[in-house]
Amino acid sequence: MQPELTADELSTYEWQLDIEGFGQSGQSRLKNATVLISRVGGLGSVVAYELAAAGVGRLILAHAGNVQPSDLNRQILMTHDWIGKPRVLSAERRLKELNPRLEIMAIEENLCADNAEQIVSLADCVVDAAPLFQERLAMNDAAERLGKPVVEAAMYELEASLTVIQPPDTLRFRDLVPDVPAGWQRRFPVFGAVSGTIGCLAAMEAIKLLAGFGTPLKNRMLRMNLRTMQFDMIRLRYDELSG
Repeated sequence: MQPELTADELSTYEWQLDIEGFGQSGQSRLKNATVLISRVGGLGSVVAYELAAAGVGRLILAHAGNVQPSDLNRQILMTHDWIGKPRVLSAERRLKELNPRLEIMAIEENLCADNAEQIVSLADCVVDAAPLFQERLAMNDAAERLGKPVVEAAMYELEASLTVIQPPDTLRFRDLVPDVPAGWQRRFPVFGAVSGTIGCLAAMEAIKLLAGFGTPLKNRMLRMNLRTMQFDMIRLRYDELSG
């Protein structure tokens, strides 16, 4: 049974309640949903903010480490007064200021092969905002075993990509990335505006998956180059990848 929306919630979300195919039923589904966001940095901060604003009931935030000065040009949930304190707790307090109804499970660690399955099992949907492929592979492997959809978002410099992974309805993440790319590092060139752009789109994909409307990016990948403002939709097919 879907939770009843309160008068306060109906007032808060009234603009999106008028969206065709969404309505109060979709809002109730969001209220009852749990989303895991792997890392709340430049990308994940925006995803978390938009999902909290949209009325998702519970967020699981997994991110190790403390706020550093270099975080502040990209990570909208981090502030100067929180430098040296845990990132995930900064994210929690900022999101609670936005939406006090939001339930948050803050995990001060990154996903890995040892903890991924336990954490992923708690969510209805996963958003991958991790910079390291070790985390992304471990999380996607766990999500595949558990049948959880993963919104896969990534960026580099002024380019970004977005797709939804949910085998057997889609390709596996390992079909796209079999192993950790050689030479990949946590720090890479990027503008905060690029992270924010793809973060908003990733949040919309999660909302569509949870509320059951629209057409999620399954077996399709959106690629964008913000240097030239070129956007391309690529169809991902088994036969093309299998050669």
